Amino acid sequence: MKLMSFVTPQRATFGIVDGDRIFDLGPRLVHTCTDLKSVLCAGWVDRLPALISGAPADFRVDEVSFLPVLPNPSRIFCAGLNYYAHRAEGNRPETTEPPIFIRLAQSQTGHGRPLVCPVESDQLDFEGELAVVIGKAGRRIAEEDALGYVAGMSCYNDGSVRDWQLATTQWTAGKNFPATGAFGPWLVTADELSPARDLTLVTRLNGEEVQRTSTELMTFPMARLISFISTFTTLVPGDVIVTGTPGGVGLRRTPPLYMKHGDEVEVEIEGLGVLRNSVVKERARHT
Repeated sequence: MKLMSFVTPQRATFGIVDGDRIFDLGPRLVHTCTDLKSVLCAGWVDRLPALISGAPADFRVDEVSFLPVLPNPSRIFCAGLNYYAHRAEGNRPETTEPPIFIRLAQSQTGHGRPLVCPVESDQLDFEGELAVVIGKAGRRIAEEDALGYVAGMSCYNDGSVRDWQLATTQWTAGKNFPATGAFGPWLVTADELSPARDLTLVTRLNGEEVQRTSTELMTFPMARLISFISTFTTLVPGDVIVTGTPGGVGLRRTPPLYMKHGDEVEVEIEGLGVLRNSVVKERARHT
């Protein structure tokens, strides 16, 4: 099953995607769940197919505007340097535990919406990644049990404003400018695509392949990330774990290759679809 958050001419809502058809769950769950996160919190994902059985579709995909899969995630945990090729291209030392940083919900945008290069920088870089959405709460989760906590997976572009990211030893500033992280187009639930499966990930900039990997090459696999993060905090439904980018980022190229106004960037992950965004340069605002 594919689940998405989107905007119609009337409202923001959420639904099930089947091909180019969308079944709007907002009116069907109006008294119980207000968004996709509340469905996860209620543990109702398995009930959703029954709500649309035999019903006509409400929209076509081309009639709506995509929101981030979860516009209001509980938290966004991001793994850094989680592929050998990415660590090696930056001459970073090997680590025994996964480096984790936080993204804020306000830094996200949806499929088909622009990524925004802020007025303060011209160094907006691409980072194609696999995103994991947590479906049930857990603390100190054992690695062998961890994949059972996954509600589903999606594509993510963890766009980085490099000069702000590297200005200090903390990466927070460069990872949280508005509309620099794209999340979508939809969530593919774990019953449709197993989180244990190795997936091919490809990033393209203006149609040219700039990153390619398999998720089997992660230094710290999905189960390890879930176990590690759940040791220092209780994971809850609606938490997102962005699992790291492979080698090939623009920062490490000669000359550097940053996204600029008018570019189009795609993150494609096997079985999850294609996350596509244009790039726009933010204009200075006068007050």
